[in-house]
Amino acid sequence: MSVGKSQESWVIRHHQGNENEDPLLPLSGRQELVLRKVVEEYLEAGSPVGSKALAADVEWGPSTIRHELANLEELGLLAHPHTSAGRVPTEAGYRYFVDRLLPELDTESRPALSLSLVRRELDEAMRVTTETLSQVTNLLAIVTAPPIETSTIRHVEVLPLQPQVLMVVVITSTGGVTKRMFTFPRPVDSGLVQWASSYLNERLVGLGLGARMIHQRLHDPCLSTTEAEFLAALAPVFTELEESAQESMYVEGAARLLRIDRFGDVSQLQSLMEMLERRVSLLSVLRSALSERGVLVRIGAENDAPALHSVAVVAASYGLPQRQLGTVSVIGPLRMDYGRAIRSVREAASQLSWFVTDFYDER
Repeated sequence: MSVGKSQESWVIRHHQGNENEDPLLPLSGRQELVLRKVVEEYLEAGSPVGSKALAADVEWGPSTIRHELANLEELGLLAHPHTSAGRVPTEAGYRYFVDRLLPELDTESRPALSLSLVRRELDEAMRVTTETLSQVTNLLAIVTAPPIETSTIRHVEVLPLQPQVLMVVVITSTGGVTKRMFTFPRPVDSGLVQWASSYLNERLVGLGLGARMIHQRLHDPCLSTTEAEFLAALAPVFTELEESAQESMYVEGAARLLRIDRFGDVSQLQSLMEMLERRVSLLSVLRSALSERGVLVRIGAENDAPALHSVAVVAASYGLPQRQLGTVSVIGPLRMDYGRAIRSVREAASQLSWFVTDFYDER
């Protein structure tokens, strides 16, 4: 998952629909330096950057800098707000900066974030990753969980709470815990409860949540009428487990996106917040990172979903050596620290890959 400075070593992708719309190459070395300084200044201060501010750090005079600023504006890399003499980066300017001007990201350097994932269940590891990533980047962080077919039943417990009330607990291989209460019209025989707990563990442990075998083993013709009826009464917990175990995601840092100063228009946030509520549509967007070999960066209109046209998305996949299981991503305003976001997402995906490989090997 190494990411470096050159086009060959950078493994960053943008929307394929824009690949044939790039009139920007090549820029001169001077133009690239001016563009880089404008982006860095704007990311730092959030206000338009003028030629005087740039002249202090370069050997050329203000007139030369103004000329290059005008050239970059003509190329569509910079914009000129009507209320200011300074320039701000456009989406195309951010794209050029991310693809070609970011300082080289050394994979051997100190990690951008450190995750304490040892001896954790997968569910907890996902939450820790999401929380840490959001804190480090100060952005909205999203981690998608492995799909249902990677989860199996690890343990089933049938517990008597009252003579007529039972609780069934199902623990999956990914650390998920499902509990369901059952009330019967009359007291349940304790021997039947013990038998059911042993039988369900013997017959169901190791089966995938979506396996048809679960249904077959809960309707074994060799069982007595009492045993079969009792299992049939408990069967909904497994049906609900399968239905509730659809692909899910962990979200942290939504409040950070509500900071008005980071968006030009508060109304831009409304559609994004609605998209977070409709998680299915957001999952489909993040799923595109599964086909990438490195870090995916989409800026503004490069995102297919209209709700994401005012933000930037940085994402990477994690998983097993031969199979990707999910994605790690951050979402934030166009004026984000792309270097930190890329490093943090890449490191989080790497550490989660290490964790899930070890996790699944133990099961």
